[in-house]
Amino acid sequence: MPRLILLLAGLLLLVTPAAASPAISRLPVSDAAIQRTERIEAELVPMSAWVAPGSTALVAVRQAIQPGWHTYWRNPGDSGGATTLNWTLPAGVRAGDIVWPVPERQRLQSLMNYGYSGTVYLPVPVDIPADARPGTVLPLSVRALFLVCSDEMCVPDELTLTLDLTVRAGAAPLEPTHGPAIQRIVETAPRPAGITARYALEGGALTLSFAGGPLAGSAPAQAAFFPFEPGVIAHAAPQPGESGPDGLTLTLAAGGKATTAGLTGPVAGVLVTEDGAWEVEATAGPVLPGTTGGGTLEPTDDPAATGPIDWTAFARAMVFALLGGLILNLMPCVFPILAMKAASLTASAHDPAEARRDGLAFLLGVLSSFLILAGALLALRAGGQAIGWGFQLQSPAVIAALALLMLAVGLNLSGVFHVGAGIQGLAGTGPLSRLPGGVGAFFTGVLAVVVAAPCTAPFMAVALGVALLMPAPMALAVFLMLGLGLALPYLAVSLSPALLRRLPRPGPWMDRLKGVLAFPMYGTALWLVWVFSRQVGAEGLALLLAAALTFAFALWLFGLGQADRAIGRRGMGATVAGALALTLGTALVVFAVRSPAATVGAQATASALPSSVWSGEAVAAARAQGRPVLVNFTADWCVTCKINERAALSSPRVATALEAANAVYLVGDWTRRDDAITLELERHGRSGVPLYLIYTPGSDTPRILPQLLTEGLVIDAIQTSRP
Repeated sequence: MPRLILLLAGLLLLVTPAAASPAISRLPVSDAAIQRTERIEAELVPMSAWVAPGSTALVAVRQAIQPGWHTYWRNPGDSGGATTLNWTLPAGVRAGDIVWPVPERQRLQSLMNYGYSGTVYLPVPVDIPADARPGTVLPLSVRALFLVCSDEMCVPDELTLTLDLTVRAGAAPLEPTHGPAIQRIVETAPRPAGITARYALEGGALTLSFAGGPLAGSAPAQAAFFPFEPGVIAHAAPQPGESGPDGLTLTLAAGGKATTAGLTGPVAGVLVTEDGAWEVEATAGPVLPGTTGGGTLEPTDDPAATGPIDWTAFARAMVFALLGGLILNLMPCVFPILAMKAASLTASAHDPAEARRDGLAFLLGVLSSFLILAGALLALRAGGQAIGWGFQLQSPAVIAALALLMLAVGLNLSGVFHVGAGIQGLAGTGPLSRLPGGVGAFFTGVLAVVVAAPCTAPFMAVALGVALLMPAPMALAVFLMLGLGLALPYLAVSLSPALLRRLPRPGPWMDRLKGVLAFPMYGTALWLVWVFSRQVGAEGLALLLAAALTFAFALWLFGLGQADRAIGRRGMGATVAGALALTLGTALVVFAVRSPAATVGAQATASALPSSVWSGEAVAAARAQGRPVLVNFTADWCVTCKINERAALSSPRVATALEAANAVYLVGDWTRRDDAITLELERHGRSGVPLYLIYTPGSDTPRILPQLLTEGLVIDAIQTSRP
């Protein structure tokens, strides 16, 4: 009897599909078709129960995203990466582009991203060949790459999704499980609707006006614009606007691309109101009539809103900042300044009170400078500027001033003139005599920060990248912790009597040491002059060298005046002549800074290895050819970058490895401000250079190499990137 029951059950299972009505037939979606990671579940699903020959079917990539995670729209916004699909299809079957649903505005501290959370369908039209035979099955396969991110991290999840489409004659009903949802997405997806659009760019404001089509007479209460290209608008900025009888106008903060390179073509994107979403393409022109005067639009996003504070990330950033500041003391760009201060500490080693004063003054100078630089960086970024850490050295004026300051410090150490060396200073009784002490220690701390800022020590890049995503008070705390790390060794010695007693007593050797320490200052000045020449070209270099000569002559004259006053003379002639020379030198500096800029392309290709200028298009073109890509984001004022390039990126063995892998080497030069590079650094969680990326064929997410390179590490990265 049990065997008879099992036999009957088996017969029923075999007969049921044949007896099913075609009107309710559907494609079974087995759980085996669903692919999962810890962050996302995805599958390829149809809108219709079957497909007809010669028709256009709709299939969709369904994403079920875990809480706290999200994926991205075609323009991810300030960070992230769009979902990409790589199809494998039967002969004659063609897949179109993704029909992107309207994205969510996803705020992450000071950033604004565009993407999706929860469950979302990405429909794709699929053309079925006319010669497809009813009763056959068309196997579809797609390799989907999702960049799945939380507030703390991003993970590239690549899943291969499959679907079998049954071919039948006649119109098909909706597939019951997913068909209605896909249909709603397709019906509400943005599409052109006869809307006329104009844009005007003035200063940092981009005015967009929209008229006609479904906007005529609609009087929307809210509106938002999502551009197709990044860098056109400041994504995180509010989007105020007003309506009119025939449309509406939005006044947006221009993005880095618009403010630096301007806008030469149309501005395309999606306009969203409560009545729908439409694809629009704005051309340059004045505000359209009938798009203003009808009332102010309600804001669609609170620009001051922030996500919950992640105290773990904050604590980790503070620790990394302290470690980065400590390591910063060993970086070559900081060493000359600290060596000079170490000599000063030796001079006061056997006066504990003076040593403590110098240590605390140096700490105050470091912290004050970090606070000012960090505050300026955060304020400029909040205003929509695309800048990163070390931004001050992207200015030729700052580079020129620092070069002349280093020259002056060197001449002071060489005895050409003396700070605070008037009659009172020599007697040790007046206020000037105190300048080389506490005030001198304070300004040495200031100078150390200004010169150290472009150096990116290990741990420091991670801390700064996280800090720039935090609320301003927390970000400033991270920067101050970085300053504490930089000043801590000097402060520890100055506050420790036991360590101070181990230092040698002052004597004639200190004058010789001062003379020796002058030469690192001259070397730093020469390096800054070279950086200046890379920013402004040969004409600017000649003018700055003339200014340096004039400044040196002025300081020598001031030194003569000091010597005359020391023996009772007035020394007015030398002082007046020095002031005139200083004025002439200042004028030469102004002309040098205003000289024509150097060619960026020439800078970027000045590499020991065969290289090309970095751009997003260059990376995409190389990857489309299936070639590995090595990207070097560098700057002439970044000493760490130059050491890496000499030690690890210029050897014949690296060149051979690049050639063997058929790899492309791209150089992004950040010596002068480049908003495209700044945004790319931000995408990878960095606020400054160096940054090294290696793209492997078949993977959209690059591998980030360490900030301190070796030849073997680079060769290994190139070899493992080969397809």
